[in-house]
Amino acid sequence: MTTAPWRDRALPAAARVDDLLPRMTLEEKTAQLYGVWVGAATDGDGVAPHQHDMTADPADDWDELITRGLGQLTRSFGTAPVDPALGARALARAQRRIAEAGRFGIPAVAHEECLAGFTAWRATAYPVPLAWGAAFDPPLVEEMARHIGRDLRTVGVHQGLAPVLDVVRDPRWGRVEETIGEDPYLVGTLGTAYVRGLESAGIVATLKHFAGYASSAGARNLAPVRAGTREFADVTLPPFEMALREGGARSVMAAYTERDGVPASADPELLTRLLREEWGFTGTVVADYFGIGFLQTLHRVAGTPAEAARLALEAGIDVELPTVKYYGDALVAAVRAGEIPEALIDRAARRVLLQKCELGLLDEDRRAESPETVDLDSAANRALARRLAEESVVLLDNPDGLLPLAPDTRIAVIGPRAADALAMLGCYSFPSHVLTHHPGVDLGIGIPTLLDSLRAELPDAKVTFTQGCGVSDPDPSGFTEAIARASEADVCVAVLGDRAGLFGRGTSGEGCDVADLSLPGVQGELLDALVATGVPVVLVLLTGRPYALGRWQGRLGAVVQAFFPGEEGGPAVAGVLSGRVNPSGRLPVSVPRVPGGQPWTYLQPPLGLAGEVSNLDPTPLYPFGHGRSYTEFGWEDFVAGPDEGARAPQDSPSGAPETEIGTDGSYEVSVTVRNTGERDGTEVVQLYLHDPVASVTRPDVRLIGYRRLDLAAGESARVTFGFHADLSAFTDRAGRRVVEPGALELRLGTSSAQVREVARIRLTGAEREVGAERRLHCEVRVRRN
Repeated sequence: MTTAPWRDRALPAAARVDDLLPRMTLEEKTAQLYGVWVGAATDGDGVAPHQHDMTADPADDWDELITRGLGQLTRSFGTAPVDPALGARALARAQRRIAEAGRFGIPAVAHEECLAGFTAWRATAYPVPLAWGAAFDPPLVEEMARHIGRDLRTVGVHQGLAPVLDVVRDPRWGRVEETIGEDPYLVGTLGTAYVRGLESAGIVATLKHFAGYASSAGARNLAPVRAGTREFADVTLPPFEMALREGGARSVMAAYTERDGVPASADPELLTRLLREEWGFTGTVVADYFGIGFLQTLHRVAGTPAEAARLALEAGIDVELPTVKYYGDALVAAVRAGEIPEALIDRAARRVLLQKCELGLLDEDRRAESPETVDLDSAANRALARRLAEESVVLLDNPDGLLPLAPDTRIAVIGPRAADALAMLGCYSFPSHVLTHHPGVDLGIGIPTLLDSLRAELPDAKVTFTQGCGVSDPDPSGFTEAIARASEADVCVAVLGDRAGLFGRGTSGEGCDVADLSLPGVQGELLDALVATGVPVVLVLLTGRPYALGRWQGRLGAVVQAFFPGEEGGPAVAGVLSGRVNPSGRLPVSVPRVPGGQPWTYLQPPLGLAGEVSNLDPTPLYPFGHGRSYTEFGWEDFVAGPDEGARAPQDSPSGAPETEIGTDGSYEVSVTVRNTGERDGTEVVQLYLHDPVASVTRPDVRLIGYRRLDLAAGESARVTFGFHADLSAFTDRAGRRVVEPGALELRLGTSSAQVREVARIRLTGAEREVGAERRLHCEVRVRRN
């Protein structure tokens, strides 16, 4: 075996795998198609529902099992608290045992969750993806992902199950905190940045959840998806396409959900024709945990384990995760019985082995020494977590300039999220995801609370605290003390929000869906009581989704929104309250006025907007892209013009200037942004597209470009967006993606509802069909003045 061609690193990976695959038995090939989750609960007390039904404890037959080889090792670090250095050595030992037990000496691919940092004990807990969306900063997200990837590689992990590229369609859904926002362009650009960072560190990025998971009916986790053809094509799919084409992601995870009666895990149209044949994807498709089994148990499109395995393989799922059940002995027996073609096994095994070859797992000298010490929460990590947290905090309102707080004021801090470190973390952080099953084990990382951070930030202030109520319980008995503390203060800081958890154990997180967007428990009533004291109230929200705030419009001194900002979130939010940090976050999701005003996102066609045909007004209280600052910005010298070769400007029917370009043409808009205030700050310039008339209904506006501009007091910069007609493409009635001739507006603004400048263009020429070669984003240039 040591001299076989598949061991020759000088040969192309395809040639090596072509030599290896025929040497394998059927059992050895199927062994490459599943993972094993050592240590997962089999008694019903696991992380997720159905885990006890779908998990077999491999401990008893481990030695026999690995003689066939093994495709994946599941969550060696993310299942229980383990010291990182000890975990790295244990993983290395397990890999040696796997390699030594099999005929070919091939280790497994080790994968872990890494949604908001490596989900491991003592690893940095970064802000959740919804906070990345609020930051509008792809380079910073890429840098964070690179750090996460390096930490994963340090301990021997090969694959990360992130990022989540689902686009929010209904914020009542529990997993909103895991998404980047409600706009596919924002999700796509930031998700692509994360992929680039993770892949640059040598980690296989896994796109989740392909596709449509966030469009589940009624915002219920794993409910059927009601998205139509055009919504699916124009909202759901673009972030995945961008992350594959421009990020280079090497793995995709099939979604749990079904669309129009076909589960994603059994959909060859999605996983093979679109993903591989149209988009050209060559990596691996993995099942979401237990997703293949759910074809039998939840979707009921398969009657036996063998039928479920056949459907998944035919659709294009290469790897069963998290542990072997359907791709094991039942699959082997079905192939031997002639029920499943062995060619399906070969197809999937080839993809897995190609990826292992890329990772160096077919090489004899692949084994690196395990580190003696491992620091997964380094000073550099924490500094990066702090920076991202600071950029993600959104100042929603500050009408009378109550913020920043005076340094020597009397402050009553009240609320169930003020003194709890877990208020900073999402459901896929290790403390929220795993440590709840290990009482008595410390968090493993330092997580300053907002109360402690505010006291440190304002040492001369007199700060008092009482909780007032719990996060979700109905007990108002703490209101009396809360009112007393507030009445004694100059300002009240109400710290309200979510508790992240899983499957009903929290108010936000996987399986923690809500019926409406009221603040959890009696927190809304507590806020009413605090406002009634007459003391100015600063509302600070630490949440995983937006909540309806119209009830308090005009009654609050200021409103600050942070979406689970991570281990450095306390100092970040306190820095905004004190003024040390000038807020620069912008909303990645709209904030509704009323709890029942959803489902609603800003991507609405005309009938989705307010109008005379209904007494219900869905207009959000704070629109997508909104955010305030402690300084002011002036916009000047707006210029819009075509690339060379376009026709000269002429009058449009409305009398406004209009420029013609071809349906394959380009156009530029430029503006100078000046910081006119007395302190440094950040403006986020946003470019939206408005299509007045099209062959199918279109969103009134949608984001097609943005850029953060960090400007010192008095400094200015000129930002130029290069628009190409491809960016106006949409799916027509025949299911083709087309660029239609006709009028368009390019709108520069500070949010989806706050427009500063408008350029009117007209696309001329023939309708043009576009495909995978089309441009996916605006080119942006910045010139400092």
